[in-house]
Amino acid sequence: MTQRYLPIIIVVLVSLITLSACQNNPTQTKVVEIKVTDPLPSWNDGDTKQAIIDYVTSVTDKQSNHYIPIEDRIATFDNDGNLWAEQPAYFQLFFTLNRIKELAADHPEWKTEQPYKAAIENDMHEIAKQGHDGLLKLVMAAHAGISTVEFDAIVKKWVTTEMHPTKNVRFDQLVYQPMLELLRYLRDNDFQTYIVSGGGVDFMRAIVTEIYGIPSEKILGSRIVTEFQYNDGDPKIIRLPELEYNNDKAGKPLNIQKIIGKKTVFASGNSDGDLQMMQWTASNDYEFFNLYLHHTDSVREWAYDRDSHIGRLDKGLDQAIKDGWTVIDMEKDWKVIFPYELD
Repeated sequence: MTQRYLPIIIVVLVSLITLSACQNNPTQTKVVEIKVTDPLPSWNDGDTKQAIIDYVTSVTDKQSNHYIPIEDRIATFDNDGNLWAEQPAYFQLFFTLNRIKELAADHPEWKTEQPYKAAIENDMHEIAKQGHDGLLKLVMAAHAGISTVEFDAIVKKWVTTEMHPTKNVRFDQLVYQPMLELLRYLRDNDFQTYIVSGGGVDFMRAIVTEIYGIPSEKILGSRIVTEFQYNDGDPKIIRLPELEYNNDKAGKPLNIQKIIGKKTVFASGNSDGDLQMMQWTASNDYEFFNLYLHHTDSVREWAYDRDSHIGRLDKGLDQAIKDGWTVIDMEKDWKVIFPYELD
């Protein structure tokens, strides 16, 4: 039974109940109120919201030709720019810059050595000039040389104390309310929800596990090399300054296969970095659903796509249009963007 028929059925039921009451007591009219809960209250009614509901309704109905067994209902979500904001820079970059400044007292050479000098001085233009290699140096300096337990504590402290430079709220408040509802809606219908993101896996696990209701073992991200140290009876896992796995682009379906071991039926992302995950999902024998988030709201959030320095949505948007994947128009499809807007 599809969601679109529910209002009609409810009207019929109310009519029958009212008619029965009147027949039993002709002098009394009984009013019966039946409430239908909207699973996505922060989404505006329209094609996008209806497409999601129709898909979930269809694949969870055992009488449907598109029914998917519970054990195969795997949904994967990109994080940066899809579950939380990513402008004007990735949140993990802001954490990295903050960490470099904290460590600078122990590294006087950084005052004149790039890219550390640029990080200390908040010179984003110079950091951009340093390119991928320069950024990797900053990340390794900020993320390595400590245990996984220490790193987790540092990230948790940062996210509860630091403010976003333009929104002036904590970074963990810039998650998308409509996507929180979508995650919950899918889980209510027996989907397993995973994060599959290019962000650092331990960075995400320290922050978003509780926010998204997704356990740490279902968060897949980029990894740096680690090693086990027994440490005279005090075992630790130490983070080393070397990239082990980049969980972006083609790395996403490869990691999904390696860690989850099943092909996704529902995939959600916002950039070309998610395209291969979408393509992998679209090859499923089960009915699939690909959902791209298009940042179109320059007033409440940011508007960007094909020419953006991060979160570029170009080839992915072309394929979504060509293949009929669902694309969220943030400005039109979302009533609110961030949870604090509900207050």
